[in-house]
Amino acid sequence: MKKILKSLMLVIASFLIMISVSGCGLPGLASAQGGNNNLRITALNTTESQIVANIVSELIEHETPYKTSIVNNLGSAPMQHQALYRRDADIQAAAYDGGELTANLGMAPIKNSKKANDTVRREVRKRWDQTYLPTYGFADNYAFMVKQNEAKKDHLNNVSDLKKVENNYSLGVSSDWLNRKGDGYKDFQNTYGITFAKTYPMNIGLVYSALQEGRMNVVLGYSTDGRIDSYHLKLLKDNRHFFPPYNCGMLINNYVLREHPDLKPILSRLDGKMNMHQIRHMNYEVDDELLEPSTVAHQFLVKNNYFRRNK
Repeated sequence: MKKILKSLMLVIASFLIMISVSGCGLPGLASAQGGNNNLRITALNTTESQIVANIVSELIEHETPYKTSIVNNLGSAPMQHQALYRRDADIQAAAYDGGELTANLGMAPIKNSKKANDTVRREVRKRWDQTYLPTYGFADNYAFMVKQNEAKKDHLNNVSDLKKVENNYSLGVSSDWLNRKGDGYKDFQNTYGITFAKTYPMNIGLVYSALQEGRMNVVLGYSTDGRIDSYHLKLLKDNRHFFPPYNCGMLINNYVLREHPDLKPILSRLDGKMNMHQIRHMNYEVDDELLEPSTVAHQFLVKNNYFRRNK
């Protein structure tokens, strides 16, 4: 009899705990059930992602009655995907189609920009009931870069121009790129027919300073990195379209758009409105001039007249 009573008490206690937890709301549950006016926006631990997240956050708060919070410093595209998939977040402010294709959708890279973007848009809707809005207007692609004086001396404008200096040039690249399939060093050699005299694997964050200090002749970095402006580097055009595109757009769980139909027209104001030079300068303002991402985001919104609602 004591065992029966004890079991019954445990069942009742578990039931009461479930009621209590449900009343407080599990992460994502409030949005799934409706009536939640706090929209959660993910951001990677990169300057660019945090700037874009703050742009989206402030635009929503200024133009709608909704509140926002930023789920900050996530370490990778798969972590952002899981946050949206589990409904621990509602909006992924910076979603790169090239990364979504390979890291989250498990598909091969697509080098045609429109096809890559259309594929991501179709697949996220079909698999996860998400909407991938049109891109902001910039892509954060891999890019070969050199110092301005080297470019002038050796007449370097396109990546294929590196062929004439391959025997004298040392290359600095992130460690993982050397062995990547599809768009790594081996495939680059096959496409461009270029093999550099020396190749140095290093942390991606160190390649810019290595180039600036003359320890490398050419490096592979990211096209929107603010340090390109800091060091006045020259980007070489990928004239054989070797690298897959990494166009940046916004990814939203569709329950958010169903619950808040006024949100999409406001967020669509950002479609195609941010070019590579603008985002690179904003990255520079944070990384070099040490402004807060929220400050840079606010200045961008004000300067480009995104606010239409009086507060």
